[in-house]
Amino acid sequence: MAGYDRNFTDELRTRLSIVDVVGRRVPLVKKGQNYWGCCPFHNEKTPSFSVNEEKGFYHCFGCGEHGDIISFTMKSNNMDFVDALKELANQAGIKMPEYKPKSAEQVAREENYFQITEQATQIYQKKLFESDGQSALEYIRGRGFSDEMIKKYRIGYAPKNNFIANKFVNIKQETLLSTGLCRRGDYGIYDFFRDKLMFPIFNVHGQVVAFSGRSMDGSEPKYINTSDTEMFHKRKTIFGLNFARDAIHRSNRSIVVEGQIDAIQMQSNGFPETVAPLGTALTEDHIAILCKSNRNIIFCFDGDNAGQKAAGRACDIVMPFLRDNSDVRFAFVTGGKDPDEILKKSGADAMRKIIDNATPLVDFLWKLTNESFLVSTPGGRAQAEKFLKQKTDKITDVSLRAEYEQEYNSRKFNSWHKWKKSDSKQTNIELPQIDTITKNTLIFIINKYPELAERYAEFLATLNVGFDGDASDMNLDEKSAEKYIVSLKIQKYLESLNIKKKELFSAFISGDEKAGDEIKNIDAEIQKYTDKLDTITML
Repeated sequence: MAGYDRNFTDELRTRLSIVDVVGRRVPLVKKGQNYWGCCPFHNEKTPSFSVNEEKGFYHCFGCGEHGDIISFTMKSNNMDFVDALKELANQAGIKMPEYKPKSAEQVAREENYFQITEQATQIYQKKLFESDGQSALEYIRGRGFSDEMIKKYRIGYAPKNNFIANKFVNIKQETLLSTGLCRRGDYGIYDFFRDKLMFPIFNVHGQVVAFSGRSMDGSEPKYINTSDTEMFHKRKTIFGLNFARDAIHRSNRSIVVEGQIDAIQMQSNGFPETVAPLGTALTEDHIAILCKSNRNIIFCFDGDNAGQKAAGRACDIVMPFLRDNSDVRFAFVTGGKDPDEILKKSGADAMRKIIDNATPLVDFLWKLTNESFLVSTPGGRAQAEKFLKQKTDKITDVSLRAEYEQEYNSRKFNSWHKWKKSDSKQTNIELPQIDTITKNTLIFIINKYPELAERYAEFLATLNVGFDGDASDMNLDEKSAEKYIVSLKIQKYLESLNIKKKELFSAFISGDEKAGDEIKNIDAEIQKYTDKLDTITML
């Protein structure tokens, strides 16, 4: 068994939680850091069968049986090694490769790979403190990195020339190319990383498997990473996990941020359980790896649109991994800032407040649903229902899925049966009420074209009226219906401008000179949107 290639068995152990594998046959209850149940290998009434999810093994204190997911599957199903792997591969949803012994060539390739990446790391580290790396060193120190942090994370600098290609000139080109440090061009091989601040990427054992190079002049892309190699797979690698593993165990949670610098600053300022994917794109493999350490995860993203999308994706990916002992939350750093900036300007206490006030997944998904669909309309509610069901159906724990469904059914009953005004702060001016004809026209449009209701949901909410019920056929096609809504939106905006103008005129009469300037600005805005309205009317 030891002579076989371990890549596939390691992938199974990474993807599958031993709690899930054992839990298919043995009811388990969490007590302390371990799960306990009655041993399936001998008769007992008092549970003495212990399962450690983080370490991936089980042990029975009654009969002495112990092992991992593979040995458990073999013994509990009376299978041989290969059949057990097939069973586990099926559970993990991955294809089982042809199983062959690891060749001497492969062993040599792996050893050469780690030797080259280790030497390259040392070279980059040295260059950072030489004249070539002066600007890079000033940059990273300017970002709040102490020399101690630079040393711990082995940060370095890749020079502008082909330094690595020349340094390893005596190494076979194919061997060097296999590490991703160099590429082949028309004039020979060249360094992939040039004039970059270099962050080594470690596997869980602390070996350097790849690099992430950051530009320092604001050019895009901000980061470039080693392409996938035999020893490095971006989808399965979590930055900082080698440093965070013990802290995740101690703190009973992991914090996921967007980038390497954020992760390092968080780890160095009181949040050692922090990690980051290599880029904002989380994968199922990332979540599977984290859940093996702990199922309590706080996703901490920027509050901009990209951060909100990343949070939505994270919510989607994490659903199948939820268990009744999971605590998944979402924290957002607003104001165009990121954790690095918060820590430097406001300190760890401000960051801790953001983390402590993170939104539970059940509330985040509910908020996401209500912001994505116009739940005041039958069509919008139907779409929202489908959206919620699509998400909750991904929860594999049947009891937990039922609890989520019950929770959302209660919220839908209490919240969706009446129109709720949006909390939009687009304007503080109360808009005039719409007449019955306009209201009925909008009811027809919303029922007939729910996609328009979603597109203009924020505006429709400001009208402060209910749109439930039916309306007679207005004989409007979709284009005409959208033109109607846009025209109404402009009309309401013009009305609000005129109301504001009247208020300013009163202030101007009372001697407020600034009000006169604001009136001029409003007159220009009124003219601009009056012209737009005329254009739409003529179309």
